[in-house]
Amino acid sequence: MNDITIKSIRESIAVKQAILTDDGFLEKIDRAAQILIETFRRDGKVLFCGNGGSAADAQHIAAELSGRFYTDRPPLYAEALHVNTSYLTAVANDYGYDHVFARMVEAAGRPGDVLVAISTSGNSTSVLNAIEKARARDMAVIGLTGATGGRMAGLCTVLLNVPSTDTPRIQEAHILIGHILCEAVERAIFG
Repeated sequence: MNDITIKSIRESIAVKQAILTDDGFLEKIDRAAQILIETFRRDGKVLFCGNGGSAADAQHIAAELSGRFYTDRPPLYAEALHVNTSYLTAVANDYGYDHVFARMVEAAGRPGDVLVAISTSGNSTSVLNAIEKARARDMAVIGLTGATGGRMAGLCTVLLNVPSTDTPRIQEAHILIGHILCEAVERAIFG
């Protein structure tokens, strides 16, 4: 049996067990879910941003909300901000990559909307700039990071800082949390 396989599975379980036994963290997940539920009930939108694997996570979670999760139901307005490559490359070229998400938050975000900002380190400049723009527009910010929260700590309405410093384990937990949020939203809004 492969030691890497066993080690990776054990480490992933340990991170999820740490979340499961942390009542404060579970309350933060519930608070984030409530923010999303209230936003969608007001016909607001949820914008997602992240880089690399976090971009994939952003797109995945947004798709679960705008498409469907468990049930066949009307779509919800959820969008990952990196999916338009012409926009992304133009803004990166003209203004610098650090501004790609912030400019789209400025264009699409409205007071009462939500930005879900994903960064394992919590230090991604492009994500931090999006958070600043969202806060300036009176949007709630749900942050998903690793243990320290990085520079995102203190900037988010709710910070879900996974208790790990190992990027793959953090990302695995982000998807778990994303799925929990999707299920909570779907059940609350559509029964």
